[in-house]
Amino acid sequence: MIENLKALAVFARTVESGTFRAAARALGLSPSVVSHHISELERRLEVPLLYRSTRHLALTPDGERLFHEAREMVAAAERGLDALGERGEGLAGRLRVTAPALLAETRFCRDIGAFTRAHPRVTLALAFTERRQDLLRDGFDVALRIGRLEDSTLKVRRLALMPRVLVASPSYVALHARPRTVRDLDGWDFIQLSAVRPELALIPPGRKTPVVRPYRARAAVDSATALREMAIAGMGVTSLPEVLARRELAQGRLVEVLPSWRLPTLGVYAVWPAGAARPGLTLRFIDFMAEPLAALFA
Repeated sequence: MIENLKALAVFARTVESGTFRAAARALGLSPSVVSHHISELERRLEVPLLYRSTRHLALTPDGERLFHEAREMVAAAERGLDALGERGEGLAGRLRVTAPALLAETRFCRDIGAFTRAHPRVTLALAFTERRQDLLRDGFDVALRIGRLEDSTLKVRRLALMPRVLVASPSYVALHARPRTVRDLDGWDFIQLSAVRPELALIPPGRKTPVVRPYRARAAVDSATALREMAIAGMGVTSLPEVLARRELAQGRLVEVLPSWRLPTLGVYAVWPAGAARPGLTLRFIDFMAEPLAALFA
């Protein structure tokens, strides 16, 4: 039994990582050693656990059953170590975080630095992307997400509200008659974030309910930063997080379109699995980042 525990931990991390090479990097082992541990585990159990190919690993039915138990075993061990660590020399461990790419352009990275200085025994693995990661499949401990959340078993905490602005370059606005209502934007070119619906929701002055109008995008991109740069280049009108547009609005490189109308604010959330492997570390990170994120979007 004891000789299987390390192999079970290696097996769980390999499945979470997706490849032997990725698991080896995470564990500080060579790919051949990772492969050896799993092969030995299969030999002892006398069942195959993984379907192997050059690029991908898939679980066999027996591997699927064992993976859930192995992951819980590792999680229980990490929870115990976290509890002892908090009583002793402070937080310790590795935290895997995914966040929207737009945050990399803000002081968020400096706030991350403040967290690591406050907890020197914690290491972070950060993924900045506009694509929503699957926390369990992709092996993340916590995600920061903006906008509507899908129903799931994940735990959620709202950390901030993100104001947005409808903007275009002065040269592009000058080509059109001054708009007074959202209907006046018919015929304007729109630049769209590819992950969102091609529709514009604007709240008229003195009202709380937005007017929603679909549009046809002239260009669709997967980066909020690219949206800003395309708007500056005069390609059309787009909605941006206000935090990404502040400097350009102040410098006159962008102007607000329909400034008396408002875009609905979006929630900024921390999302994490109900059975987090390192709950103490995860929750401490969320607590630490709540105030800086609220200030960032204020």
